[in-house]
Amino acid sequence: MNVTDFTSMLLFMVNCVLCNNYIFSRFYGCCPFLGVSSKVETALGMGMAVTFVMGMASLFTYFVYHLLLAPLGLAYLQTIAFIAVIAGLVQFVEMFMKKSMAALYGALGIYLPLITTNCAVLAVTLLNITEEYNLLESVLNGVFGALGFTLAIVLMAGVRERLETSDIPEGFKGFPITLITAGLMSVAFMGFSGLVG
Repeated sequence: MNVTDFTSMLLFMVNCVLCNNYIFSRFYGCCPFLGVSSKVETALGMGMAVTFVMGMASLFTYFVYHLLLAPLGLAYLQTIAFIAVIAGLVQFVEMFMKKSMAALYGALGIYLPLITTNCAVLAVTLLNITEEYNLLESVLNGVFGALGFTLAIVLMAGVRERLETSDIPEGFKGFPITLITAGLMSVAFMGFSGLVG
């Protein structure tokens, strides 16, 4: 999709958030989606951390690929190079949160450093290359794809908080009802497919 005017840019952003949602349409990033979505505040913190990392990773990996790897004929090293960029960004986010948001840092636990291996973050950087997005499209894809991830994880956290006080049959309590909920939410998001052509 060529982002040349405001309308096409708006459609591109809606497509990233709703139609090609990384959780519900592409099934990337399910580990933090299921692991950190028990409380809305924690889910929102994780979503914002992922949004920062995905946006910055899209920016940096664009330059790494187009200014370094492709001209030197090293495009086959893109996965390794992109993981190194993502790991550096995650370290920065982790240090910042530990210093300024200690409670959220503690609540995210092991899932914060696992952003490095979150397949949604790596997927967005690789999709930017395979879809041949320009710099603006790459950054928009990263930021709005991450906002779609944030929307999904926050919605799931809201439902899970509500389920804690609901009368659920014993066999469905805990992880089974979480998977059923995720499946139903995925089906609901399928309604957005075809919204943007």
